[in-house]
Amino acid sequence: MKLLECSSELSPYSRKDPAPMTLIDGKVVSQLVKDRVAGEVATLKAETGKVPGLAVVQIGEDPASTVYVRNKNKTCEKMGFNNFSLHLDETTGQDELLAHIKDLNTRPEVNGILVQLPLPSTIDSQLILESLDPAKDVDGFHPVNVGYLATGGAKLVPCTPAGIIEMLDHYKIDIEGKHAVVLGRSNIVGKPMAHLLLGRNATVSICHSRTRDLPAMARSADILVAAIGRPRFVTADMVKDGAVVIDVGINRVDGKLVGDVDFDAVAEKASHITPVPGGVGPMTIAMLMSNTLEAFKRSQ
Repeated sequence: MKLLECSSELSPYSRKDPAPMTLIDGKVVSQLVKDRVAGEVATLKAETGKVPGLAVVQIGEDPASTVYVRNKNKTCEKMGFNNFSLHLDETTGQDELLAHIKDLNTRPEVNGILVQLPLPSTIDSQLILESLDPAKDVDGFHPVNVGYLATGGAKLVPCTPAGIIEMLDHYKIDIEGKHAVVLGRSNIVGKPMAHLLLGRNATVSICHSRTRDLPAMARSADILVAAIGRPRFVTADMVKDGAVVIDVGINRVDGKLVGDVDFDAVAEKASHITPVPGGVGPMTIAMLMSNTLEAFKRSQ
């Protein structure tokens, strides 16, 4: 019987009678990515005197966005990146925001640009994302980068799906030939996740609200990725024995964060599973730093 692998920080997920399941620890894997990136940044600085620069643009005072941007800024400082924060008033208009992005596109010391979503309703978010220089689009949302991903020549990949692949590789989970089912078809997670899995030779199915007999589709998965934003939607009867379960959901229920997967029940059947919090979440900022480093190296 395989023992439950779990850091002390995640010990609340342990059980008295461990099942043959491995907990996928996103905190551990994200720190390994950050250490790798920071080491390469230090080497590049010693050799060239230059370091990557990340610009984060935020409009207004959305609390969740503010916390997220603050964490990104702290991570930049810890890893030796140049950090350029642009915090604009919530009354900022579309033309003014486009002018700021145009300026960031032309600045050589800025290698990555991230526009914090959501934007005010008066601003066309898609137009703003399309105004980014694709070479600096470290979120991987520009149509050019989406096209590269779809055609197998990915350069800058959306951070959350890229982080999931990183975790699967770290835990030596074989993707090739497996049936991967992605619950959710968003441009941020679902669609790019499917492309990445397909690029690793998985057979991929994407399920959504119109999918017929979705539970049966989920039960057919060797690798199940839940990204639909519905708390504890994936129940034990939707998961086959030995499946790898990746929970992308972050939902607040009764003051607690829970995922899209009913963790306690599904953990009894899965071979590997991510917790919420502490699973996929920590990978997003780590992969943002990795993308910014990649954009910097390409610019040189």
